[in-house]
Amino acid sequence: MQQAILDMCCGSRMFWFDKQDERAVFSDIRAEQHELCDGRQLVISPDLIADFRALPFADNTFPVVVFDPPHLERVGDNAWMGKKYGRLNKETWRDDLRAGFAEAFRVLWPHGVLIFKWNETQIPVSNILALTDEKPVIWQRTGKSDKTHWVIFVKGGPNVQDNPA
Repeated sequence: MQQAILDMCCGSRMFWFDKQDERAVFSDIRAEQHELCDGRQLVISPDLIADFRALPFADNTFPVVVFDPPHLERVGDNAWMGKKYGRLNKETWRDDLRAGFAEAFRVLWPHGVLIFKWNETQIPVSNILALTDEKPVIWQRTGKSDKTHWVIFVKGGPNVQDNPA
């Protein structure tokens, strides 16, 4: 079966309804397992080890891409938040995320859908969205403090000039 969805930074697949969904290719730069402080297991087991900045797929491969990159630049080396969500490099995160957006749009079909998730606990979402020329179609805040943003893009779609930030 040809997979229709690429999850570029799947981590432990936290928000997936079916964590083994056969329609998706689950990709991450890491494969690891940790026991959290409450005894739960955190399992990061992608189908494919790949760096979201240089995806091993041809142009226009997927109709849907999910991009939920690490959002923490200030997190301890052994902190459970870093294990769960990954970590950004303090010096290169802008270039890294810019490259991630470019790769997401490269592997998307024309008029394909990018589902982007960002938590602005440390870095405002406006700083992140400035890293791509594509404009969102849909933008929804969620979470206890409205810090998590779900942003939907359509590759090559009409540019929306107003944003809710």
